[in-house]
Amino acid sequence: MSSDKTTRQQKAQVPTSNSPVVRVPSRGIAKNTELQLYVHAGGRCEFDGCNAYLLSHHLTHAEGNFAQMAHIVAFKPDGPRGKEAPRPANINDVENLMLLCHRCHKLIDDHPEDYTRATLEQYKSAHEARIFRLTDIKPDRKTTVVQLKARIGGHIVSIPAPDVNEAVSPRYPTDTRGYVIDLTNIHGDGDAFYEAAMQTIKHEVERLYAPGMEIEQTRHISLFALAPMPLLIYLGSQLSNKVAVDPYQRHRDTEDWAWKTDGDPVGYTFNFLREGTDRSKVALLLSLSGKIHLDNLPRDIDGAFNIYEITLGGSTPNPIYLRLKQDLTDFRDVYQQALRKIMHDHVALGEIHLLPAVPAPVAVLCGRELLPKVDPALLVYDSDKKNNGFQPILRVN
Repeated sequence: MSSDKTTRQQKAQVPTSNSPVVRVPSRGIAKNTELQLYVHAGGRCEFDGCNAYLLSHHLTHAEGNFAQMAHIVAFKPDGPRGKEAPRPANINDVENLMLLCHRCHKLIDDHPEDYTRATLEQYKSAHEARIFRLTDIKPDRKTTVVQLKARIGGHIVSIPAPDVNEAVSPRYPTDTRGYVIDLTNIHGDGDAFYEAAMQTIKHEVERLYAPGMEIEQTRHISLFALAPMPLLIYLGSQLSNKVAVDPYQRHRDTEDWAWKTDGDPVGYTFNFLREGTDRSKVALLLSLSGKIHLDNLPRDIDGAFNIYEITLGGSTPNPIYLRLKQDLTDFRDVYQQALRKIMHDHVALGEIHLLPAVPAPVAVLCGRELLPKVDPALLVYDSDKKNNGFQPILRVN
């Protein structure tokens, strides 16, 4: 190269005082920005539903960096989403980058009409919020998952591990399968079935609290229980009040177990429905999942009985009303008030005939909130269509 040519090139690279400086963006992403992106994404693909871990090979598990940093608004205006205004002032800013696996990167760039800027920004925001929430869990957030499994209508319902993880967050289970109380091998539906099931529950709960078991470290139970109503109440009566228990509800509309966060608490009312001729006879109706009508009571709850009711305050009883954790807390309060009121009005009461139409977590609380040496026993009924309505099944407390 001649010296004259070199001089001309050098002059072209130095702007004059009257010429604006044109800054051409670089494809190179700053190391600090790259670090922020990997941390915000948790090392996982941010495409909605993918979540692939990108720092090891998906088959061999060999460690390595298999991630790609993708621009939401393309580096060049003629690239995918490149013309979506306004373009970022810094095209390589972390807010305009997503961490993706190569398959998801190719998908969004091959189909920008399906994966718009707004869509990808929503994916990124939701993914990074979830990663932040999960990594904010502290060591005292451990929980022991306990499952009670029984045949419901002849079927066994399994709870997938992801459903458990989602439900208990921000706690985390030491084992997603957890401690299983399995009643599925006990067949029948009469007295022999309930006797065997109660013995199994009692034995397994005693073992759960035995010295050296996991519960000594976690001091917390996340309970997922599906079983006939009387057995849920019996289970609640066996759970220690010295260890915190959070029962979970399977939501029929969304088919998951996580408590909802939208909407208002439903509220409850405690009512005195009918005065009986015998002060020592009391029935308590729990009309929550469905309405229990006085005309449909079994024959043994006759005119001698004083009848009380807990029902929903702001809506008609229905099987999907229990959505909020607050609804469970509010039931605990009104249930305790009801027991205290009944005992005040019926001194030395030996038992309460309990007719529940309630969700599973409420049934568990009915047993767990009993004070063993203070409250009367519960004679628990269950609705049986084969035998024309409610029948007494077992005694708790």
